[in-house]
Formats: sequence, structure tokens, C-alpha cells
Amino acid sequence: MKVIFAGTPEFAAVALDHLHEAGFEIPLVLTQPDRPAGRGMQLQPSPVKHYALKHGMPVAQPTSLKLDGKYPDQASAAHELLKATPHEVMVVAAYGLILPPSILAIPPLGCLNIHASLLPRWRGAAPIHRAIEAGDSETGITIMQMDEGLDTGPMLLWQREPISPSDTTGSLHDRLAVLGGELIVEALKKLQQGSLIATPQPAEGVTYAAKISKQEVDLDFRQPAIDLLRRVHAFYPTPGAVATIHATSLKIWQASALEMQGKPGEILSVSPEGVIVACGLGALKITELQKPGAKRLSAAQFVQGFALEPGQCFQIPH
Repeated sequence: MKVIFAGTPEFAAVALDHLHEAGFEIPLVLTQPDRPAGRGMQLQPSPVKHYALKHGMPVAQPTSLKLDGKYPDQASAAHELLKATPHEVMVVAAYGLILPPSILAIPPLGCLNIHASLLPRWRGAAPIHRAIEAGDSETGITIMQMDEGLDTGPMLLWQREPISPSDTTGSLHDRLAVLGGELIVEALKKLQQGSLIATPQPAEGVTYAAKISKQEVDLDFRQPAIDLLRRVHAFYPTPGAVATIHATSLKIWQASALEMQGKPGEILSVSPEGVIVACGLGALKITELQKPGAKRLSAAQFVQGFALEPGQCFQIPH
């Protein structure tokens, strides 16, 4: 079976690796254009492009696929390329570009999407972040037949994955990436055999996983400590939770929730074991922090070079 693949980040590269290792022919890979990154802001290829070029797969990087969008010439060229590339199905994983109906109609067997949640919960761009932030006890992977809606197509395969209280977006992402790769291989094998069954998504339980905004990363210590801890976990490793004190925004990388009480935002104690900050309910024990432009440090290392004392208060976001 010939499979066109569309994806961009590491999550998608893991799926592409599974398809390649399973022996599926990949005549074309679509991924987003190179982006500036690092200290020098040099253009960097996506993880999917890096993998594809390493294994001799043709790569296309249109800025848009919408014929009536801002880049109609690129979109038109991408349409013609897809039509000219022999294939049976397209697999999409965290591509980052909208596939209009004109693209969905090209593959003879349609477009299959690898989505990192148990649909219809957490449709949208950030399902792993939102599942952890909400305190969900489980999530999973859904292989879905794509339609014109936002993750609304019928489900083809799905598998559950438990979320532990210590999970971060990083740890859960890595497990789901592997699970997604395994499930898409299984789905394509069933598709070849004619045994892949589509199931409409339930009408109840629909939630949406919006992209993480810059405003969300600021910790509001008026909230319960357990909610802030979930945010720390949800925003790890990116974009990172932030707390501001002495006009300095600190990244908060590791923490735990305690049952202590005090004025929200007030530092209750400072020790090598952690900086304890009162919340609306309970307290947050911060154990790993980072100043702008500096390295991540344990609390014991951090307080040696940054003045934090009991009674000082972290800024409450507006």
C-alpha cells in the first residue's frame, strides 16, 4: 500500500517511523516549512522532514493547502502534486495545516488522522496538554477518518492510556506517540484486508483542546495548589509554567502540592528541599526553577543566587 504522510513534530515523526518500518511505501511526505529556532534563529527542518530526508522520502512543504487562501499558487501546486503521486491513502498526524475538502477528496481511500485523545473528548490542537491540565485519569489514541469538521470524523481504532498523577505532557506525549504509530500500522493493515470498521463519534462528551495561549502560562496563586500543579505538568516541557517575583518571570519546572495554608502568593518557607508558596487552597512546593536566560536549577541551587525569603509574595496575574 502506498501512503502519503502529512505531519510536522516529533509525535508525527514517530508515526512515520512505524509506517516505514512496517514496510509501507511512502511516495510523498508533507510537512510545514522550516522555522527559525535556537539562539541564532536559523531555519530548522521539522522532525518529520529530518526523518523523511534521512530515509530518501520526497518532501513537500507548502505554506497552505487552501486554494482560496493567502498562498493560492503553493496550494494549487500541492494539489497537483498529490494528484500526480500514486497512492491509496493519506495519513495525517499533527500536521498543523488545515486540509480543505479538495485535499480530503484526493486519496482514493481517504485521509486517516492520528489523534492524541479518546474522541470526542479533546478535539483540537492541544489534547495532551488539556488532558493533564484537567486532571483526567486516562486518555488515548484515536485513529479517525477525516472529514471537514474539527476532529469530527468517524473513529476507526482507539486505545486507552492511563495518566498517572506524576505524568507531564512530555512523558505522556512520548507514550502516545508510540501508541499512535502502532495503531496506524494496525489500521492500515485492516484497511488492506477490508476489515476496518468506522464508528460515528458519540454526541455527548465533546470537549475542545484549544492551543496554549501566552496568558495561560502565568500561575495564579489564588487557585488551588492541585490545579497549579496540573498546569506545571501540562506545560512541561513546553511552554513552561511561569511565576513572577521581584519583576522577574521564573519558569517553574517541578513542584508538588501540600496542604499548608496562607495568603495566596506568599512564600511560606524557603529551604534546599523547595520553595513553598501559599495558594487559594493548599500550597505549591516548587523544587525546580529557571531565571530568564539561565539554566534550570534545583531549589537548593536556585536560592543561593536569587533572594527568596518567607513573607515575600509572587505576583498575582491580572
